[in-house]
Amino acid sequence: MLNHRSGNVEGSAGTKTGAFAVLGPGLITGASDDDPSGIATYSQVGAQFGFGMSWVMLFSYPLMAATQEISARIGRVTGHGIAGNIRAHYSPWLLRAVVGLLLVANIINIGADLGAMGDALTLLLGGPAGLYVVLFAAGCVALEIFSRYARYVSILKWLTLTLFAYVAVVLVVDMPWGQVLRETVVPTIVLDKDYIVGVVAVLGTTISPYLFFWQSSDEAEKERTTRGARSLLKAPQQAAAELHRIRIDTYIGMGFSNLIGLCILLTTAATLHARGIANIESSAQAAEALRPIAGDFAFAVFAIGIIGTGLLAVPVLAGSAAYAVGEALKWPTGLGRKPKKAKAFYGAVAVATLGGVGIDLVNVDPIRALFWSAVINGVVAVPVMAVMMLMAAAPRVMGRWTLSRPLRIMGWVSTAVMAVTVVAMAATWLWA
Repeated sequence: MLNHRSGNVEGSAGTKTGAFAVLGPGLITGASDDDPSGIATYSQVGAQFGFGMSWVMLFSYPLMAATQEISARIGRVTGHGIAGNIRAHYSPWLLRAVVGLLLVANIINIGADLGAMGDALTLLLGGPAGLYVVLFAAGCVALEIFSRYARYVSILKWLTLTLFAYVAVVLVVDMPWGQVLRETVVPTIVLDKDYIVGVVAVLGTTISPYLFFWQSSDEAEKERTTRGARSLLKAPQQAAAELHRIRIDTYIGMGFSNLIGLCILLTTAATLHARGIANIESSAQAAEALRPIAGDFAFAVFAIGIIGTGLLAVPVLAGSAAYAVGEALKWPTGLGRKPKKAKAFYGAVAVATLGGVGIDLVNVDPIRALFWSAVINGVVAVPVMAVMMLMAAAPRVMGRWTLSRPLRIMGWVSTAVMAVTVVAMAATWLWA
């Protein structure tokens, strides 16, 4: 049947056939996590610590997957994103604090990503990076505002394939796989300020607040734009199939995300760290440094991957900010709505993206912004995750679909791990 809001051809229950069709919010969320900011973070820790931090990618996977599954369940059960549920069930000051923190982190992240994309295209083609930043920003805003929702989701899905560039790179460099396996499975933890900041940065770029808001709101959007679908509070008969889909989608998406992050870390560890290059602070700089070591192919593929992941991540960052602001202020929200019916929502998408452009154009150092945006995300994630856990365990919010005990335990473990790493980072600065 034709869904007039989204242009999808779907069955009566909103289901589609095919493995790729099952993957949606979880896959896109996971892929957007490997944005240029994330690439810079993985490159830096790989160059600085070698394979000694590869264990973090394995350790973070179950924490990340559980957190994202919880956020997705909130959206699909209630039909609203995280901000909408906070507005409905919690105090206004909490809503303002959470949304405010998200906006700050997202705009910094957008600026860092756009700057890295501009630098990467300059490396490939030459020309002014500032102009490329503006063009990339305009293209991302146009994609969100003027694409039909079904077309938009399809474009984002296909953009996830650009991440295989980093699998290609790791396969062409000389890799000591025995050492990689040993250091990935057996952690080597160093009580050093730089090491702890690196751990927080990696966790902050794998477990990021914008991912929670995006996947929750995207699940709610999927429910609104799918014929026959309703929130699980109103249609409990859809719960078994939908919660099963969410789990598959999320765990595959987060596994894909962490695999790509591990490939980036391993590539820079095996090439840059092995040759004494320990200070790579941007994704574009990592690409350029690879050229004399791994060759032009690795350089070009690495740089192209930066652009592809940025085109995926910037709309997600701006979209998650707009969803949060729109739900907080009771605006009509949703990428499935026509621009005329959600002017404020789409305006927020544009403003968030322009804020990122502004960071680049006023000469805020994009190199440091890339790494520190991940650290900021790690700090912001802790209160947001705590609110999510309280929300997902509350029957007044989730009805009969509150979290199972294993998922609740894993969610609180994830929150505690993020809190401990942030406290450890602050302690190292105070006592340094």
